[in-house]
Amino acid sequence: MAKIDTSEWKEFRVGDLFSNFVKPTVLHNRQVIEADDGVPYVVRTKFDNGIKCRVQMVDDVEPSPSGVITWGAENATFFYQAEPFLSGRDIYYIDTREYSPMTCMFLTSCLQTITHKYPYNYGLFPDLLKEERIKLPVDVDGSPDWSYMNEYMSEVMQESEASLENLSHADGDKHVLDVSEWREFVIGDLFEKLQLDIKKPNFNKVLDVSEERNEEFNLPLVNAKHGNNGIMYYGREADFDAAEMTIDIVQNGAIATGDVYAQPQKTGVLWDAYLVKPKMSIESAFTLMFLSTVIEKSIKDKFSYDDKCVWDKAKLLSVSLPVTQDGNPDWVYMDEYMLQMMQVSGSTLSGLGCVEGRNV
Repeated sequence: MAKIDTSEWKEFRVGDLFSNFVKPTVLHNRQVIEADDGVPYVVRTKFDNGIKCRVQMVDDVEPSPSGVITWGAENATFFYQAEPFLSGRDIYYIDTREYSPMTCMFLTSCLQTITHKYPYNYGLFPDLLKEERIKLPVDVDGSPDWSYMNEYMSEVMQESEASLENLSHADGDKHVLDVSEWREFVIGDLFEKLQLDIKKPNFNKVLDVSEERNEEFNLPLVNAKHGNNGIMYYGREADFDAAEMTIDIVQNGAIATGDVYAQPQKTGVLWDAYLVKPKMSIESAFTLMFLSTVIEKSIKDKFSYDDKCVWDKAKLLSVSLPVTQDGNPDWVYMDEYMLQMMQVSGSTLSGLGCVEGRNV
């Protein structure tokens, strides 16, 4: 990863960047019942994405949404939460659901640079956080460059994912996983193509789209786009069919054919791409990222501009996945591995230009 020149980054007040700081309902210790298939329980810790364990849902405690950045008032550490979660005492979150997971990971690392000011006995409560300032890359207008943040973290992730052959178990044993024991699965057996109504935008503003996300045009639209997580335009939600927790496959394009991107947020599709959805219930964006990575490794070199990556062909190919002892895809492993990779990526970034006054 190339070093970042942060000399032209701009300082922003956190309260001006985000409008919604939330204190979720507390799940007290007496209510905690651990469950391997439960939801994450986020507490005031600096480790494991802030997650102590997984717990059963409680009738009168509403889980917080996925796609937000959490922190604890004490032991202040920022984490991106890719799943709905329950939380313990003095946990707060910034509502960042309008931004991509990669952008949120970038923001998490930048926010992390202020936590040294807040020891355990001096809590980082929302009113204090709003007044803090962090440095961010900017566009030509001097506004935060959200596209750059997304693309930078995507590149960091791609470099991390290149080490798939050296994976380690995330089950506590920490022994090296021999990928030769992974099992082949037919892509069409695991995923189905969504039949969404695809509209071609009329650039004479009959059906308008925007190259930049804003309050009106806030629905990501994927197409034959290489990079930027496959997102080419943004549309009005009322104008397009959309779905969440999908995988975007690019079927056409000189470079983009066969690109595969995780789309955990609500996403629409244009004419040169399509969205597929796991047939099993997948709630974690990290698992979705793992799947998109291994799918692309399986299909990218099979197609070209002259041989489109249409679903009728792609679904017949196989993808190699880690498995449980009973031979089924190991979703827990995929989730925890990608979580580790995101944390490594965040650590890489926090050692770069987000540190105040440091040019890299």
